Amino acid sequence: MPDTLAFAALDGPQPGPLPLNAYRSIYDEIAAGAAQRDAERSHPHAALDLLRRARFGAIRLPVEEGGGGASLRDVIQQAILLGEADTNVAHIYRNHFSFGERLLIASGDPKRLPWRQVVLDGGIIGVATTEIDRPVIGGTLPLRTRLTADGEGYRLNGTKFYSTGSFYAELIYVRAIGPDDENLAVIVPTRREGVELVDDWDGIGQRVTGTGTTNFHNVRIEAEDIVFERETPDYLLPYSSTVAQLFVTAVNAGILRAALRDAKALIRGRTRNFYYAPAEVAAEDPILQQTIGRIAADAFAAELVVLAAAEHLDRAAEARLAGQPVATAAHAASVATAKAKVIVDELVLRSTNALFDVGGASAATRPKNLDRHWRNARTLASHNPAAYKAQLLGKYELHGTLLPGLGFF
Repeated sequence: MPDTLAFAALDGPQPGPLPLNAYRSIYDEIAAGAAQRDAERSHPHAALDLLRRARFGAIRLPVEEGGGGASLRDVIQQAILLGEADTNVAHIYRNHFSFGERLLIASGDPKRLPWRQVVLDGGIIGVATTEIDRPVIGGTLPLRTRLTADGEGYRLNGTKFYSTGSFYAELIYVRAIGPDDENLAVIVPTRREGVELVDDWDGIGQRVTGTGTTNFHNVRIEAEDIVFERETPDYLLPYSSTVAQLFVTAVNAGILRAALRDAKALIRGRTRNFYYAPAEVAAEDPILQQTIGRIAADAFAAELVVLAAAEHLDRAAEARLAGQPVATAAHAASVATAKAKVIVDELVLRSTNALFDVGGASAATRPKNLDRHWRNARTLASHNPAAYKAQLLGKYELHGTLLPGLGFF
């Protein structure tokens, strides 16, 4: 598919985000080329440009700042719908919205103003935090990416992996160690000299999410690019990674919707059925109808539990905005998000497998590329495996032991 999309309602950059229901037409256009982009490993630049022009990344920012004023439930609902259209495109925005929740919403730090403006202008913010040469995933072990003093500024050196979204982003959020061995974050423009974005993600699914390696070669950093944890105590509130966790599960709920859509198209398009089947016409076959019904029920249940967890996220966000204690609400949101993941991962893998039961062997042909739904779902489900979530949920239910509060949970 040519890398051109032209949504008719967007004659030029929008002054602000569209009404949420207006994005569905954009998602439809994005969906039209999703299967081919996945098959060809073609980067969704045109699809992302559509969303930039429609200021999709600013839907969560407050209305008085030029944003859309969306709730977190709204954001997660849009993640489901965009995930149905193209899981790669949806996943690119996961870290964008997580960053926004940490540093753009209800932050009094004047440093946020230029970053906020990038988002209001349609820009995407990626993340580069993971280092695979550390023996522990997440946690508090020191990072190897380091910021060193250089005159009145600094220099950033290091390598990050799994930098989801960064390949397409205008800014990258980077975790590092400062000159005094303190934890900090740096927000770096992707076009700054010394930033190297490597498109080397070779997973079976989510092939063009920009989840590659990011190298920082003596990158110049100014003081205004840095977020010191000691200066922003609310920046690392417990359970502040829950938004990112639920976003991934929401994309899987979107895959379920896509699986249902494609399963119905398959069965309606079948012109043959087995001689021993209970009906000559596939769409009238009660066995195949039952399979469709199960996929539909899985998609329905997945969306409900994801949105229920998102409502918990909103309660925690509202408490934070009101200056109220947030720990209890944030933990409740983490519990709900973990439960949603355990459920949705199982449902989406079951249904993306059952999709082939309604199509016969022809459904497995490469041109149809229906295996992308299972591949993408399996890849997303592998983020922070559900087995750990279920075990820690059980420990909480039995003993009241709080869930882990740092990232990657």
